[in-house]
This record gives sequence, structure tokens and C-alpha cells, in this order.
Amino acid sequence: MEKQEQTRPDILYSCYQHKNGEGESFNANHIFSYIYSGNSEVSVGGKTYFSREGDFRFFRKNQLARYIKFPPPGGAYKSISISMDQETLRSIQEENNLEISQPYNGEGVLSLKPNNLFKNYIESLTPYLNGENDISKALTTLKVKEAIMILLESNPSLKNILFDFSEPGKIDLEAYMNTHYKFNVDLSRFAYLTGRSLATFKRDFEKIYHDSPNRWLQRKRLNDAYYLIKERLAIF
Repeated sequence: MEKQEQTRPDILYSCYQHKNGEGESFNANHIFSYIYSGNSEVSVGGKTYFSREGDFRFFRKNQLARYIKFPPPGGAYKSISISMDQETLRSIQEENNLEISQPYNGEGVLSLKPNNLFKNYIESLTPYLNGENDISKALTTLKVKEAIMILLESNPSLKNILFDFSEPGKIDLEAYMNTHYKFNVDLSRFAYLTGRSLATFKRDFEKIYHDSPNRWLQRKRLNDAYYLIKERLAIF
């Protein structure tokens, strides 16, 4: 797999050529993304979202995601992502006196309708695609702020997501682990995402599964590997 990534603070340009790019990620910040070419498949919270060339997407923070990026025939998958850090969001909230009107409980990935503001903004990011090294952090921060203001201008309801600075609340641990056990992350991250301290996570986990998290995860993943091998052998 040929892969190219060019990074500035909070802005990432990705390029996968010839073969599909796949993996998993944890996004601590909200992400605004655009696909220049190719298609993608992202699984978040047990749901799968498909995107294609020209699509704009918004990814909510604090989510584990598994993705596959498909280059077009004879070409490359290309996308750009803008990560909106908490410090920048707080400064915009204070400058504009913005408050959430109600907690957000919707989808983890949102499809955004294309508009001229989005298109002109993406065109302004061309220097990030060219790999220029003289782009300052100050200028990049301004581009992130611009993305946030454009999102609010086009989709005012996004303020209920963008300016919610609360930590993940305590959720159903069993349902979460049954959906996310395949992700290769530390127990501390599972604890955080289910709204628990590590000690509370381990205690609650053992009450539910009557086993330690490490042993349970190992067994589940080994079982998955066994069934995959069995299925492949059955084909031949």
C-alpha cells in the first residue's frame, strides 16, 4: 500500500494509491472532512457510513472508527481533514457568546450539504496539499477557526455539538464492549469512552462478564480469528 500524509497542526491531507487503505482511529476532536477523489467506508458505533468524491462529512469527537479508503481505478484516494481542537472552540465560543441550546444525541457522522462556502474554503487549502513547509501554526489556526465559523454559518445546529465540552457520560458498558471489542486500544481508553475511571471500568466489567477485561478481550479476539480461519478453509 502506498500512502502519503502531509500534516500541519490540525490539518491532514491523505493520499492512498493503487491499493485500499484501511485501519482504525480514535478522534479526540471533531473532524470536518472532504474527499477529493475515491470513496470511503467508515464504521462508527456499529453503523457504517459511505462517502464518495465531493462529499463533506462531520465526525463527532470521542469516537472509535474503522475505515477503508478506496482509490478510483488507476488513481489515488485523496482527502483532507480539519481537526477542531478544544482550545480553538472555546475561544470562538467566548468571542461570539455562543451556548448550546440542548445536548446532542444524534449520529456520530453527519453528511453536510455542499455549498459555496465549503467549496471556496477547500480551495483555499491547496497549499496544504502541495506539502509546503513554510505554513505557520498561526495561519493554520486561523484556517481551523474559519472552518468552524463556516460550519456554524451553514449548519447553526452544530453549535450543540461543537461547544459541548463535557466528558463522555456513563453508558451501557456491555453494549459498548460488545460493539467495540475489536478495536486495539488501551483499557484506559475504553474506560474513558464509557464514562468511567479505569478502576470503576474494571469493577463494572467483572460484574457483567465475570472475567477480567484483558482475558475477555483476548478470548473474543481469538474466537474471531478462529472463525475467520475456519471460513477460509471451508472455501478451499
